[in-house]
Amino acid sequence: MSKQSLNLAQIEQYNQDGYLILKGFLNSEEVGKLYQIAIDDKAMSNNAINVNDSTGKRSKLSLWYKPGNDIYGLLTRSESLINSVNKLLDGSAEVCHFHSKLMQKEPKVGGAWEWHQDYGYWYKNEFLLPDQMMSVMVAITEANKSNGCLQVIKGSHKMGRVEHGFAGEQVGASQRYVDLALKTMDLIYVELEAGDVLFFHSNLLHRSEANLSDRPRWSMISCYNRASNIGYNDSASSSSSITPIEVVPDEALLMWETTGLAEDGADFLLKEADVALK
Repeated sequence: MSKQSLNLAQIEQYNQDGYLILKGFLNSEEVGKLYQIAIDDKAMSNNAINVNDSTGKRSKLSLWYKPGNDIYGLLTRSESLINSVNKLLDGSAEVCHFHSKLMQKEPKVGGAWEWHQDYGYWYKNEFLLPDQMMSVMVAITEANKSNGCLQVIKGSHKMGRVEHGFAGEQVGASQRYVDLALKTMDLIYVELEAGDVLFFHSNLLHRSEANLSDRPRWSMISCYNRASNIGYNDSASSSSSITPIEVVPDEALLMWETTGLAEDGADFLLKEADVALK
């Protein structure tokens, strides 16, 4: 049975604001399993990429393309999540998985992420249709102002793609356009409880502060694409980004025997292979 079904008001809110929060999308048992496997699975730590911000602080992320039968793949492919994505994405072609990443902001050392649009990265992969791409953040731990929660500029997805350049090892949006956006658009701190889910448009401007608290901030972000939206400079992940997802029941997270990402043959991103960082 599906967890939630988006109504017209929620869809309109997403189209207007560029993001949508669903509270309590996952229950405590599901969140606990996600967190425990992330800690126990050595593939995560062994394949983590360190990305420095402009001050030298660093965040860790592990990014993979194939959504398999591990618990993260099952979440990415779960019925309610895919149904929601399908209602929010422009177009009618089947929903595909571009990539997923586990974001780890450890206490005291987790770095900031500069203002950017996801499509600011994906434009270099030569995807042509940003309205057919989106990200979904699942909070594995609590996210708040003290541990560097996501900040978004409400409605900024309507600006279209903003020019991006390097800030530290990250690709960041033009600060001039960020400043202009903040003259008329609201800055929102997206504070989430573990199990909450955030859907956001590929052109929504967002950032996060460093984690200066004594608590970690972990989240999984899955990125989706329509099968009709081809990434012409995306050889590493092209088969995933245009391959329709094999949907699984929501109950799979708790009922199925799952393996770690290493055993499932996850195709992790190598930092030097990321076209967005070149």
